[in-house]
Amino acid sequence: MITVVVRVERSVEGLAVTLAALVPGVAAGLVADAVILVGRADDGVARLADAAGATVVAAPDRGWVPGAGVARREWLWCLLDGDAPADGWIRAVGQFVSLAPADGRALGRPSYRPLSPAARVRRLMERAGTRRVRAGDLVRRDFVAAPSRVRPLALGTSVTRDPAFR
Repeated sequence: MITVVVRVERSVEGLAVTLAALVPGVAAGLVADAVILVGRADDGVARLADAAGATVVAAPDRGWVPGAGVARREWLWCLLDGDAPADGWIRAVGQFVSLAPADGRALGRPSYRPLSPAARVRRLMERAGTRRVRAGDLVRRDFVAAPSRVRPLALGTSVTRDPAFR
């Protein structure tokens, strides 16, 4: 089971899109809980998080560490508001979590659609390894708190951005 950490950068509507896309994972027993990261207090986000049973955490620096601090599960899937995993994500994420090495150095990275030119350049540069968790990454909680150089592994699924929230 995993904790999904969603950082709200745009809107409560984008958060609703992401949480709705995760419902099949909850029903399948893969998603155990959700943590919502906000830069500033927002009543709409608080109401939606309460309705979804998610925890809201202040994260003014836009990092993932505050979410890792309150996550209840070992594995975290870091997403942005408006992200929606593609069909087959439940199998891909479950398989990655069950087969990943136990040393904490596994970082699963889905492909993002559409992929911007800047993201293509970042992807080429990260082949040697990365110390940074970015949106879409599936990582162990301890990696978020104390990153070390790892080579991202393909997660076997993609994440799309809803066009309204790009």
